[in-house]
Amino acid sequence: MRRMSTPTPRTGWRAVVRAVVLGLSTGLLLLVAALAVVLIVVPKATGSMPLTVLTQSMEPTLPPGTLLVVRPTPIDDIRVGDVVTYQIVSGQPAVVSHRVVSVSSSSDGERTFVLKGDNNAEADPAPVTAVQIRGVVWYSVPEIGIVNQVVNGSRSWLIPAVAGVLLTYGAVMMTAGFVSAARRRRAGTGRVGASHGCRSHGRRSAAHHVERTTTETRAETTTTTRSRLGGRDGRSAAGAGAPRRSGPTAPRRGRPGRSTRRVRAAEGRPRDPS
Repeated sequence: MRRMSTPTPRTGWRAVVRAVVLGLSTGLLLLVAALAVVLIVVPKATGSMPLTVLTQSMEPTLPPGTLLVVRPTPIDDIRVGDVVTYQIVSGQPAVVSHRVVSVSSSSDGERTFVLKGDNNAEADPAPVTAVQIRGVVWYSVPEIGIVNQVVNGSRSWLIPAVAGVLLTYGAVMMTAGFVSAARRRRAGTGRVGASHGCRSHGRRSAAHHVERTTTETRAETTTTTRSRLGGRDGRSAAGAGAPRRSGPTAPRRGRPGRSTRRVRAAEGRPRDPS
């Protein structure tokens, strides 16, 4: 009967710690990969611009720290209600993201926009022209703007470096986990094979012992039979080789002959007196 090995508490704790570390590493790796997609891959692939909300002018919709991804949009597609990012002064890097409250067109066909922050009481002081608009907010992610500030700020090297380290660490941990699991499976297979081998060896030994015992028994039986046959043959040979004695033959013992029986019967009859 096969006995199931019970893991020791120490081995169990090691397995739990290993599983927790592997899970955390995998989760961290996935988080870094998701951030890389949101902050770097998607903006680069679509020509969008990641920005961070710094003021409270768009609360509660876009609180400070929110990540905005602004996508270039044709001027004719901008409608009332869209959140637009525009340059405060044309040609300057400083931008503001507010909501469009009205759209107007001049006599020459140029469109202008009036914008207002959701948390502001009044609209922005000057209408915004098409030249100032950088794009429309495509999507936003709360609390990720701080990471974006680090990525696109003066320490833009920090996040890629950390991401590389985390990715490397996660890959190493996942590889180590897979290798450890493979070793445990191989060890388990080896133990099972060894137990089967021991059982097979035991069965072979037992069969060999039975066969050897049977062979020895047969050999002993053959020797005994030969000994008995040899004794009989010896006696027969001795009798055959002994010289015959000359002289009177000893009377044979056995059943009397017919004539002897007649004589004895005659002797036993009463004689006739006459």
